[in-house]
This record gives sequence, C-alpha cells and structure tokens, in this order.
Amino acid sequence: MAALLCENCSSRYHHPPLSRPLEISCMLLLVMLGKVCLDFFMLQVKHKKVKVSFMGYFCVSLALLDFILLLNIAVILYLEDFALWGVRFTKYHICLFTQIISLTYGTLHYPVYLVAGLDYYMTIAQTSQLPRRGRRLFYIFVVVFIWISGFFCILTVPAIYEELEIRNHFSPYQCPLYVSVQSYSVSVAMLVLMGMALVVCWKEVITMLLSVRVASFAGQPVLMFSYVSNNSSTCFKRQLLTRLLICFLGTWAPFVLLQFIILFLGAWIPAYMEMNVPWLYFINSFLIAVAYWCRCHDVELTEETWSTDPFVSWKFCFMPFNNENTEPGEKPGTVIVIC
Repeated sequence: MAALLCENCSSRYHHPPLSRPLEISCMLLLVMLGKVCLDFFMLQVKHKKVKVSFMGYFCVSLALLDFILLLNIAVILYLEDFALWGVRFTKYHICLFTQIISLTYGTLHYPVYLVAGLDYYMTIAQTSQLPRRGRRLFYIFVVVFIWISGFFCILTVPAIYEELEIRNHFSPYQCPLYVSVQSYSVSVAMLVLMGMALVVCWKEVITMLLSVRVASFAGQPVLMFSYVSNNSSTCFKRQLLTRLLICFLGTWAPFVLLQFIILFLGAWIPAYMEMNVPWLYFINSFLIAVAYWCRCHDVELTEETWSTDPFVSWKFCFMPFNNENTEPGEKPGTVIVIC
C-alpha cells in the first residue's frame, strides 16, 4: 500500500517551490518528540513496586511504538528520499505512517479499556495469584494480540485504504489526521459518572474536606480526615464512594479539568496525540476505582492490595471499613491518616 501511494503522490514533493511538506514533517517531528518525552517521563516517575497488570504492559508498548514512529520520522526527514527493501520512502511517508498510527490508536480505546477493566475486576480482590512469570507472559501475549489486530484491521480494510487515498489526494499538503470518536465518548462518560457521584455524595465530600488536617508522620507530611463509622450497607457504599472520589481527584484533578475544557471548547485532538501514557494512567486509576467500588466487600486489607495503582494510593478508602479487623483504637471518632 505504501509503495502504491508513493508512486501516485511522492512526485509532488520534489518541486522546490513547495515547502509545506517540510513544514508538516518538522511539526510532526516536534510533536512526537514531546509526546515520547512525556511518555517516558511518566513511566519513570510512577511507583515501581506495583502489581503487574495489562494496562502497565500496554503503556510500555505504547511508549515503544511512539518512539519507533519518532525514529521513522527523523530518519525520513534526514535522508529525504531513499529506498529500503525495494520500497521508496519520501517525506510523504511521514504523513502516511502518522495516519496509520492515528487510525490504529483511535480504534483501540474501547478494547483496551474493556480488557483493563475486566483484568482489575477479576484480580483486584485476589490473594492467591497465578505465578508472576505466567501473568507477565499472558499480559504480553494479550498486548501483542491487540496491536496486531488493530494494525491488521487498519491495513486490510479497503474502505480505510480508500479514505486515506482520498484525503491525501484532496489535501496533499495538510496531512489530514484521524480524530477518535471513541476517546471523545470515553471522556464524556467519565465526566458524567464523576458528576453523578459528586451529586450523590456532595455533602460527605464537603464534610470530609473541611475536616482535613495536615500533620507529620515518620518525618513526612500527611493528611488526616475524621470519619464516623457506620454499619449500614448504604452508608458504607456512600462513604466509600466519597473516599474514592477524593483519592482520584486528589491526584488527577488537573486532568479532569483539562478534559472538561477540551469538551467545552469542542476541540478535536488527533488520535496519535490523544492516546498517550498519561491519559492511559488516568483511565487506569478510574478503572481501578470502579473495580474497588464493584467488589468492595471482597477486598482484603493486605499491602499487596494497595500496590495496584502506580499513582494513586487507595489504602485510605478501605482501612477503617473492615469492622471485623478493626483494632480497638480504631473506633468511631478517630482519624484516618493518608501518607
């Protein structure tokens, strides 16, 4: 497909008066450079001692694919016109490769989030797990299968091929890129769910935030929240929802605000930029919170349970709720300490 499109379009880029392809290629190079730096920065600053998960391996694979795309753009931009394995590569292929990546990224939001959600739902409360090496191999297999399926669908569907050809024919110097409707719908659904949760327990959220105190524990600043224990199942679920919201928004509030601004302004972001490691970890924390909410009665209070999320500490949400394991000093009216 690449060779065929190259024959039809690459000759346009050899005319000296036309400088737009070079400008577009440089812009894509700078955008991908910034995205790759952000991806690897997030992978570096996250907590290292966390349980293996599907989303963790998918984030690593996404960072690697972004890095490969960046290398391809840089090599083609530097060599300008060369042949490899019988295929001629020009600056046109910078746009083509970015379009293919955008289409692939844009179609993987639903399957990735579905698999990650099922993974957390089934493993969030497990105490006996499969061997660590077996889980790693399983997650690697699933990640590779998803990527191969995504690229296979994009490269073998004739309608997508024709759409790429039409776009590049009518806008040869603009490099039109795919915008994912899946990501937009996920953002809307998340904001709606968080808004409904805030409406349900807004009084508890305000009360808990007003009771916050800053203290020092083991030489580190901590936050202390007062709480009142209640054995009612309804109150238990509402208190848990309140704490899940506080923990999630305490870490990802800027991201939530950014999503609201993007949706309010109606901005459309190309799919190759929209799927990034920070966004995936944001979704990851949301899915973990949903899994905790759905299986709250099955969660066991072990240190391994809290090492699920590389950015959010969910220990605060559950420690006072397990009435059977509550120590004598942990009675109604005491405080919860978040490290």
